[in-house]
Amino acid sequence: MATGGTAPGRARLVDVAQRAGVSTATVSLVLRGRPGPSEATANAVRAAATDLGYRPDRTASLLARHRSHLLGVLLDVSSPFHAELVRALDSASADRGLDLVLGTTTPRTDEHRAAETLLDFRCEAMVLLGPQLSDADLTALGALCPTVAVGRAGVSGVTGVLAADDRGLEVAVDHMASLGHRRIAFVDGPRGSIAQARRQGYREAMARHGLGSGDDVVRGGADEANGAAAAARLLSRRVDDRPTGVIAFNDRVAIGLRDALLRSGVGVPEEISVVGYDDSPMARLGTIDLTSVSQEPEALADATVAVVVGLLDGGIAAPTADVVIPPRLVVRSSSAPPPGRG
Repeated sequence: MATGGTAPGRARLVDVAQRAGVSTATVSLVLRGRPGPSEATANAVRAAATDLGYRPDRTASLLARHRSHLLGVLLDVSSPFHAELVRALDSASADRGLDLVLGTTTPRTDEHRAAETLLDFRCEAMVLLGPQLSDADLTALGALCPTVAVGRAGVSGVTGVLAADDRGLEVAVDHMASLGHRRIAFVDGPRGSIAQARRQGYREAMARHGLGSGDDVVRGGADEANGAAAAARLLSRRVDDRPTGVIAFNDRVAIGLRDALLRSGVGVPEEISVVGYDDSPMARLGTIDLTSVSQEPEALADATVAVVVGLLDGGIAAPTADVVIPPRLVVRSSSAPPPGRG
């Protein structure tokens, strides 16, 4: 996969590829003196490298001993956040001489089958985005291929690279509480460790602010339809029993919730403030302008590729400690003081 734009500072492998009009894999072959590219292509690559002052990355040369230079990435094809992560991973991996191979989960392709496809492509390592595999299955996969789990804690033989999900919900609750909200609900996600961590962060922050034990957890899910269904549950309550602030498991749920509230004549944020999670491209649209927790995808991608390079550089064992990236709240117009406090 090629990425656009030339970054300032040190020239990267992807910059040479763009200047020469070839793939990063072709550039890697030429600069390592490997057969395959034509003489004209090789001359174009060498000229581009000279023009840009490209110096090979040490880690890229270390990876030269490996077989395919392919990094398999398993993702949910319906997730906007996964799409953002893939773009960031592509940029980070290009500097290390790696190309991405994507394996997607769909209604007919589960994670096991998608992972098998990536293994069939002889990927040197695998990155799983938000995997729902059991710990045992994840451990078994890590024994077959160097594996990194993004968005979830690691297991034996598999390193986790993740934003602190519990902390993400804490900063969202802190934001709501600072605006004066006392009734704050959390729309839950699908079963799994990610939703569990976010639920725990919500409850701990609510208790810390003296807002009860965080019992207002509303059944949700992962997409807009689940958010709309959660809105219907909230609107079925008496007005004085409804929350004035709602934090959703992710942006898709938050957007579905917001849409359903507005269609029912409930003002956002005039009557109910809404906060999402992921800071997705949809959240940034001016017509939505959703306050959201960013998982810092560029930092996640850089850390993930660094772990992959470490695993491939001499075949070291997976690090025992997970890499945890602090999340960041991005405040927009979907959150405001509760009615009567503006």
